[in-house]
Amino acid sequence: MIKPLPAATAQPTSLTDLFVSFTVLALQGFGGVLAVVQRELVEKKRWFTREEFVEEWAVAQIMPGPNVVNLSLMIGSRYFGFKGAMAALAGMLVAPLCVVLLLALVYAQFAGHPGVQGALRGMAAVAAGLIAATGLKLFGALQKNVLGLPVCICLGVLCFVAVGLLRWPLAYVLMGLGTVACTMAYRKLQP
Repeated sequence: MIKPLPAATAQPTSLTDLFVSFTVLALQGFGGVLAVVQRELVEKKRWFTREEFVEEWAVAQIMPGPNVVNLSLMIGSRYFGFKGAMAALAGMLVAPLCVVLLLALVYAQFAGHPGVQGALRGMAAVAAGLIAATGLKLFGALQKNVLGLPVCICLGVLCFVAVGLLRWPLAYVLMGLGTVACTMAYRKLQP
């Protein structure tokens, strides 16, 4: 059973805190950072509750561009305006860019080696496991969703079927199911 976390009580203390926090996040999350971001921002730093994180992550996902970059811009802007957004963005991009460029040089030399190819296949399995584990951790936040757990599960299954099995374009599925979900939530929240 997942232990409930206390309410988010902390926030970034400075532009440097934002920059360093997002640099650390970015350097931990090659190939997908959802699990890392959730653990760092919700469980360790307590900048968000689980529910707040799910809401912010949903907004970051529907915006164009990488999800975690969108989230960093949103967090930086929330606490320090434009300067905060730029500090968080720089934290997300500067150090990882240097690392990726170095890795590209190394990979060019060893791409054909069977050990390198096997390692990359193994990392794909680990990434899938991280995503599944994070989904299970955040599942509890759906219980407080205005639509209710059964409707949320139904929407999630419909999205999986549409994108994963029917291979419909993600943008169309998000527009369709997102419109349905937003309309349902709006109606439930009306007095």
